Amino acid sequence: MYAVIDIETTGGNYDQEGITEIAIYQYDGYKITDQFCSLINPKKQIQPFVKKLTGINEKMLQNAPIFFEVAKRIIEITENCIIVAHNAAFDYRILKTEFNRLGYEYERKTICTINLSKELLPDQKVFNLGKLASNLGIPFSDRHRAFGDAQVTLKLFELLIEKDIGKKIIREHTKVLKNNKTPKRYLKIIDKLPSKMGLYYILDTNNEIIYIGKSKNIKQSVIQDLTSSNKKSIIIQNEISKVSFSFSGGELTTYLKQQNEIKINRPKLNGSSKYRIFPIGIRIDKTKTYHSIIVEQVKKNFEYFSVYKNKKLAEKTVLILADKFKIQLKNPNGISSHSKKTIQKKDSSRQHNKKIMELCNSFSYPFPDFLLTENGRKQGEFTFILIKNYQFRGYGYFELYHQIKTMSQILSRLVSMEENNDVKKLIYSFLLRKKYLKLINL
Repeated sequence: MYAVIDIETTGGNYDQEGITEIAIYQYDGYKITDQFCSLINPKKQIQPFVKKLTGINEKMLQNAPIFFEVAKRIIEITENCIIVAHNAAFDYRILKTEFNRLGYEYERKTICTINLSKELLPDQKVFNLGKLASNLGIPFSDRHRAFGDAQVTLKLFELLIEKDIGKKIIREHTKVLKNNKTPKRYLKIIDKLPSKMGLYYILDTNNEIIYIGKSKNIKQSVIQDLTSSNKKSIIIQNEISKVSFSFSGGELTTYLKQQNEIKINRPKLNGSSKYRIFPIGIRIDKTKTYHSIIVEQVKKNFEYFSVYKNKKLAEKTVLILADKFKIQLKNPNGISSHSKKTIQKKDSSRQHNKKIMELCNSFSYPFPDFLLTENGRKQGEFTFILIKNYQFRGYGYFELYHQIKTMSQILSRLVSMEENNDVKKLIYSFLLRKKYLKLINL
């Protein structure tokens, strides 16, 4: 649980400042669960430059509560939360100073979105909140007011969580439950999970991710993991300490996100998915006069125009494609060998090879540069999947189409991924079935 905070102060000497406004959004990783925003009467003068910057003056604060009147509310809304702020050292110091004046020891863990941005958004040159918001297409009104700055910090934090494909935030800032195996413990874990599409991360007592799952219903899938008797489920039941989750938006994004994060984090229970979802490939061998269609286990140094889960399915596809493109095949399993003899001499090599290339090109993306859009993680949000120079580059989220009007805006919101055979297969199948909201030719 997080408490995204912004504080406006009077300005002045170090540790002599007073709070003039505070905004706190309690955030559980996917939605706001509580919020508090208030002007505060600091009982001291506001520096002239601060008045000009924030628009807050002494007259506005005459009837505002004094800090001690809202202190209990601040403690309650940040209880068991990690403080998130843009320049967290400043906001946290101000809070601690105010509580110290009341004789109360206020202690919370913190996350600074400036430091996170420097790590996860290395292409950005400036890290002040206004510039980041502008570059990332985050709408920003009410600048230098606590509620406006806190809202933008929350939007930035959401983006940073998504960019954190190594799951450093989850690993370092999750609470480990006591190592017992009672059903009550499972109920406590399950109770906090949503019944929505996304990824879930099962962590052990060392805060290591041991399994990354995807589901249309996260809660239901975790319940299945905690009640099944297969080998994977038994290991999960013995080692589980916590379940974290992230919403992914559409079905294609969910597949792509899971595949990418498994390859990066390499959880021990995702063994088979660390490598390939589709281990059998179809490629063209151009070493002979008559080009051949080869079905085989995917190898590193070859390019495959399509991949499949098993050999039987791949061979069946070859037969269907050969019939569609009028390609002559001798082998009953649909595979052309390297030999010229496998071709019935009705087509010249030029005609045959032309048909082979037409078949191969039918698996290409429709445009060199385009976006696919899907539903996002919440209402009013959308997902985009970027293809650039016929290569998949990654995915991202946006709320308004003007946020993805230029390539620089698209790239600033992009969670980068590398294309591979599995990714291309997933995207092509969604294109074929038109399981997207929009296809935007760039």
